[in-house]
Amino acid sequence: MRVLMILPALTEATSPLFRPIKYSLFPPLGLATLAAYLPGGDDVRVVDEHVERFDPAEAALPDLVVIQVYITSARRSYELADWYRARGVFVALGGLHVTSLPDEAAGHADAIFLGPGEDTWPAFLADLRRRAPLRRYTSKERTLARLPRIRRDLIQRHRYLVPNSIVVTRGCPHHCDFCYKDAFFEGGKSFYTQAVDDALAEIERLPGRHLYFLDDHLFGNRRFAAELFEGMRGMGRVFQAASTVDAVLAPDLLEAAVEAGLRSLFVGFESVNAANLAAQRKRQNIGRDYAAVARRIHDAGAMVNASFVFGMDEDGPDVFDRTVEWAVSQGIETATFHIMTPYPGTGLFRRIEAEGRIVHRDWDLYDTRHVVYEPRGMTARQLEDGYWRAYQDFYRWGALWRGAAAHERPGDRLRHLAYAGGWKKFERVWDALIRTRQVLHALPLLETALSSFGARRPMRSRPRERATIAA
Repeated sequence: MRVLMILPALTEATSPLFRPIKYSLFPPLGLATLAAYLPGGDDVRVVDEHVERFDPAEAALPDLVVIQVYITSARRSYELADWYRARGVFVALGGLHVTSLPDEAAGHADAIFLGPGEDTWPAFLADLRRRAPLRRYTSKERTLARLPRIRRDLIQRHRYLVPNSIVVTRGCPHHCDFCYKDAFFEGGKSFYTQAVDDALAEIERLPGRHLYFLDDHLFGNRRFAAELFEGMRGMGRVFQAASTVDAVLAPDLLEAAVEAGLRSLFVGFESVNAANLAAQRKRQNIGRDYAAVARRIHDAGAMVNASFVFGMDEDGPDVFDRTVEWAVSQGIETATFHIMTPYPGTGLFRRIEAEGRIVHRDWDLYDTRHVVYEPRGMTARQLEDGYWRAYQDFYRWGALWRGAAAHERPGDRLRHLAYAGGWKKFERVWDALIRTRQVLHALPLLETALSSFGARRPMRSRPRERATIAA
């Protein structure tokens, strides 16, 4: 059987003028995992439109097309699906957007998949070979036991800055209103892990030193995380991952992660306005000292990649300057900003829709960079302008110098400038590397920057700072 698996691209990722590095970071692990369930005799190809040009008319027709659909790639996904179906090819659609809006997706597919695919995908393959596939497959059993080895041979490593991405858990133990997670994992466990030995075996198979854990919350199961970090000690790896505010403040686990090679941690601070956190059910952040979180990560010897969301109901026009000022003053190395976006299937979408505040359903614009609802504390124009200004202000050279100065040690200051500046001040260089398929050659620079972190510092005693989540 000839199988074609496609990750459709967002419009921005195919621009002839400029292609941000974020679209060339990680390969499509989900598709490569599904490919592992196919028999060895099948002819399988994985296409990622973020990093390669793809024209379906230029290749032989496959027997099966599998498309992973995100909300902002839905238009392109349906376009491809319709093209193949018109030519008699069986089309299967899955992913976050399909799970959130199954009836919409079903109009463009022969079969759709709701939720994770570890149980439904093998069932579908068996049905397909019996020529009796169902129209809809809904995940119920949630386990990562017996997960086959990911088909990394189908990934074009040279096209990605971080080819060694890995996922060892599924979902998240928290239930934030704006997150897709609850819709995607409805009907079964919403957070579960691999066996530690299986995760370590996958890590051992990856070449080089650098890893990026794409898990929503690597620290979400404390026992699993502690055993994983213990198993990674001595491997000589450097890795990046994501966690939450409350997990960072818990004793010992952060230090164990750094000893295992953690050098940069993505943390969802989300908002400097305390009232927003309760409204979004971001309970793991409520009452936490954000300054203590940043300080603890830095003292352990890692960088902070902070995430913030603008446009929650308690935000006014001052939120952008306040957020940037706090992040710079804490020496945050990199920051990611978002406009609050009510994704279909989330509690946030249901609430804002009930209030009549959804402006449109043009999924191309549900990208956290456009306002798709009516804000309460400011106009849509103020929100979009403030979002772009936050990025500009945080990554100005003056702000980068001030952020670096927040570190006490000269080496930490230099690393701050090198990492933050290299990420945002040389975007045209990244663009050239992407277009010439040379982006992987920058990986040694990333490894060097990350490797320079990790020296344990004694915890310093400072006055408790609460301005981080001032109302």
